[in-house]
Amino acid sequence: MSENTEVVTRKEQAGELVQQLPVVAPEVDIFENDSEILLYADMPGVIKDAIAINIDNGKMTLSGMRRLVTSGAAAWREFGEVEFRRTFSVPQSIDIEKVHAELGNGVLRLHLPKSEAAKPRQIEIKVG
Repeated sequence: MSENTEVVTRKEQAGELVQQLPVVAPEVDIFENDSEILLYADMPGVIKDAIAINIDNGKMTLSGMRRLVTSGAAAWREFGEVEFRRTFSVPQSIDIEKVHAELGNGVLRLHLPKSEAAKPRQIEIKVG
């Protein structure tokens, strides 16, 4: 009798499992100039409201979920629902208050401005 009870309990718990989306690291290009670090992250099919960018304690995490609305039975699937996630170390020279992002054509552009103290300066030489 106890074996049957155990099987029923396992089945009930299995029905409560939530389907996990596959996690994929988005492809990224990073450029740096005197005033900022510019990051391009490829996140096709992800809408603005499904993206989160968190910067905390020297780490920046990008994440976004691609959800597909489908109708009918799938005859073939290669492009499914997925969670994009990637974490980067962020230099202390970034002005976190001025960070901003744009999304267009499946590419997230993230601007990480450098603080004034981190920008290169030209030192004037005086003749004495």
